[in-house]
Amino acid sequence: MSTTSHPHSEDLATLSIHAGQDPEQWKSRAIIPPVFVSTTFKQLSPGQAEFDYSRSGNPSRQAFEQCLAAVEGAKYGVAHASGMATITNLFLSLKEGQEVVCVDDVYGGTNRLLNKVLKPAGLKFTMVDFTDLKAVEQALSDKTGMVWLETPTNPTLKISDIQACAQLVHRKCRPEVWFVVDNTFMTPAFQRPLDLGADVSVHSVSKFINGHGDVIMGCALTNNKEIADKLRFLQNSIGAVPSPFSCFLANRGLKTFQLRMQKHQENAMEVAKFLESHPQVEKVRFPGLRSHPQHDLHKRQSTGDSGMVVFWIKGDLETAKLFIKSCKIFALAESLGGFESILELPALMTHLAVAPEERKKLGISDTFIRVSVGLESPKDLVADLKQALDACK
Repeated sequence: MSTTSHPHSEDLATLSIHAGQDPEQWKSRAIIPPVFVSTTFKQLSPGQAEFDYSRSGNPSRQAFEQCLAAVEGAKYGVAHASGMATITNLFLSLKEGQEVVCVDDVYGGTNRLLNKVLKPAGLKFTMVDFTDLKAVEQALSDKTGMVWLETPTNPTLKISDIQACAQLVHRKCRPEVWFVVDNTFMTPAFQRPLDLGADVSVHSVSKFINGHGDVIMGCALTNNKEIADKLRFLQNSIGAVPSPFSCFLANRGLKTFQLRMQKHQENAMEVAKFLESHPQVEKVRFPGLRSHPQHDLHKRQSTGDSGMVVFWIKGDLETAKLFIKSCKIFALAESLGGFESILELPALMTHLAVAPEERKKLGISDTFIRVSVGLESPKDLVADLKQALDACK
């Protein structure tokens, strides 16, 4: 179903609260969209109904899809049971013989799906450093069916030029080739890939979009009706749909989305600046720091910095483990984007499935630490990191 922006505003804060939420659509005129747990719906006549079966469509899911689409600046949103379900549906849109050109520093789950599931099934793909446009161009061919980019990448926060990549793909490839950008780290609060030429923007809704650590969910956004219809068909055919309650929770999360993202980036900047000043830290990477290799590009294509910080601690694996064990506020956990601050060791956790030689090439060493900065007091966060780093001297 096509979505529209709120008729009275194009502002993110207003859209995240009101888009797709009109109380007039419910018989009760409830201000908060209800949770429609029904699996089936009464039809007025055979085959004549907006909703017939909840796998095919559900009012709770539709309210969320419309809201997130408006926030992203998209016409269509297609939600799934997880971020990986969204990614899987996108790859399953490919035809026999089509290949994927994918960013090399990609989320570990995407890497695992490509290497351990789709490659044995016959899908061919090429991993490329998208900061090198010549390398991207060389990887494109007549067989390319999809181009997949994360920026910033997960986990090392490399940044690629979305607009330049989009122009390259659309110039060199057939019109039906999809250029997909995983926008999970930046979110539409700070980056809108569709405005920069992407065909599809992807989110793990579980992260910043929901923001409360209590939903597993994903979504694909697009302005292309043909793409939306294909994804909707796959959504229904494969059946990896989110529950109505998950949609309700994610929809609730969107209501504080702008406020949370502002606080995430403010806290992350304080954390990044502190880490960069500490003698126990070898290197810090955060898009908002001038020391980031692609800082200028980031400022051109994004309006903020989000809440992800990565750094390399001096020492070895045992040093990294001691630091993590010494943290009192930062919890050791996978995932990211919640109100609580967490950290992880990608080499042993989210990116363990990546081949060791590939991790080494990407800089995902045993001393590489990924931090999701939450909404706590920045003073407390810095103090916690300081005492943990000091314990490693």
